[in-house]
Amino acid sequence: MRILIYVLVVCFLLSCKDKKDVKEGPSQMEQVMMVHDEVMPKMGTLSKLVAELKAKVDTTETGMQYETSMKDLQDANKSMMDWMMDFGDRFDSDEILNGKELTDQKLEWLNEEQEKVNALKEQINSSIEKAEALLSQ
Repeated sequence: MRILIYVLVVCFLLSCKDKKDVKEGPSQMEQVMMVHDEVMPKMGTLSKLVAELKAKVDTTETGMQYETSMKDLQDANKSMMDWMMDFGDRFDSDEILNGKELTDQKLEWLNEEQEKVNALKEQINSSIEKAEALLSQ
């Protein structure tokens, strides 16, 4: 009798393991969107810093540093806008928001987009850090 109960318990546990309802962390799409959601609020900071730097740009060496930093911020902003547009062209809202299954081609694209959004995050954070350091001198 004990052996039968043991076998039934093992079978039950193995069958539970196979269920796809159990979610083991965020999907790759959710990870990409989490990075986007992390850096999107920083767009206001980019604009604010651009305005502060623009007021300090002149022909001196320091003024040129302000201009370079301002252009880095503007490039980061443009990169974010371009990434969002390209991402929206590749994936529809059901795929992005509702976890609709992706084709093999779209899975390849998602790998590319994950690399791009991580590079974008680095570009945004780096340009903000450099601008803030320059302005605090």
